[in-house]
Amino acid sequence: MSADPVVTNPGLYTVIFENERVRVLRYRDRPGDSTSPHSHPDSVMVTLSSFSRRLTSGAREVELDLEAGQARWVGAQEHAGRNIGDTESHAIFVELKEEPGGVPSEAPLGPAV
Repeated sequence: MSADPVVTNPGLYTVIFENERVRVLRYRDRPGDSTSPHSHPDSVMVTLSSFSRRLTSGAREVELDLEAGQARWVGAQEHAGRNIGDTESHAIFVELKEEPGGVPSEAPLGPAV
């Protein structure tokens, strides 16, 4: 995975949280916007709006209609995308950096800052 979406598409992807285990990205675009080819590691995507996209990778192409409030697994991949609908795309990606090493027995409960 070499093409970081924050670098290839800085106007569309922003980092909103990062630590040694995950990186959280916000993605937002408008109808007709496209992304340059970029890659994602294994990730969870949460849609914050309903939108339609076309994803391409080499000769492969898929069109997706996603509803707001969905959580979807996205396996590691490289692709380019285009908003083919009439609504803005707004999503959060939680990118996994590595395999978990187990949970420490003294891990704090609840979310950490």
